[in-house]
Amino acid sequence: MEIVKNTVVTLNYTVHDPDGKLVDDGAQPLVYLHGGYDGIFPLLEEQLHGKKLGDKLQIKLQPDDAFGDLDEELIMIEDAKLFPDNVEVGMAFERVGEDGEDDMIFRITDIADGKVVVDGNHPLAGMALLFDVTVAEVRQATLEEITHGHVHGPHGHHH
Repeated sequence: MEIVKNTVVTLNYTVHDPDGKLVDDGAQPLVYLHGGYDGIFPLLEEQLHGKKLGDKLQIKLQPDDAFGDLDEELIMIEDAKLFPDNVEVGMAFERVGEDGEDDMIFRITDIADGKVVVDGNHPLAGMALLFDVTVAEVRQATLEEITHGHVHGPHGHHH
């Protein structure tokens, strides 16, 4: 079956950065509803359109096509006194948005001299990504999946 609008596609994949470092090992296959439902990056979906079971592709996404460019305004240096004593690099916390703003996840990227660097960018922002994908399965979406705009699990709806 060909990948067309309203098919459910299962991809085996890996993602590397431009230096060849593994970013995502694809331990779990990626399953999405094809046809503009925002299940995967639009350029990746566009490249997969018309492909069939077993097809392999290597697709390079620039930052604009993936997680966006690094936004320097989302990197802030805060006083360590604002954080718990056990704060560590790699920890994440959520800032609740005000007046219609979205909630944001911030990561701790550095701690030094009584200061904590927090970053609200996606960890892969500003990075080109190289996707190696193999089409593992293609099936017709159910009416319920099409109506809801996303794939349902083998036993019906799941989140």
